[in-house]
Amino acid sequence: MVRVLGLDEVASLAARVHGRQVDKAGRPYVEHLAAVADGVRARGGSAAQISAAWLHDAVEDGAVSEEWLLGAPLPAGTTDIVLAVTKRVGEQPADYAARILGTPGALLVKEADLAHNADPVRLGALDAATRERLAGKYARMRALLGLPAD
Repeated sequence: MVRVLGLDEVASLAARVHGRQVDKAGRPYVEHLAAVADGVRARGGSAAQISAAWLHDAVEDGAVSEEWLLGAPLPAGTTDIVLAVTKRVGEQPADYAARILGTPGALLVKEADLAHNADPVRLGALDAATRERLAGKYARMRALLGLPAD
């Protein structure tokens, strides 16, 4: 039987595969991953959801392949959640939101992701045009997902 990775192992893995990536403000990307995982935990998320939070951008950012993810010894449900929140090239926001809403556990992970992305302190580090564009994008996604406005 294959041993499933624990939360600390998933967190270490996520930090390793995202390596030296930085966010739009130049901060280490692992800070975002940790904040999303903490947000999922604070919202009562399961081990699968917290693991997915650590890995939520791993396929999208090219840190791991979808094939790797499909074979990884992750908690049950984690892979489905990660794939649900992974944006696909050319995908319409409504289709993306529908996939999230149709995947058990994914909405909570996306909610925590949007909350951290829209954090005023985080957005405040960006130029005004980028800040406004992203705030609008996040608000539209919250509406599509049926989440209250920040």
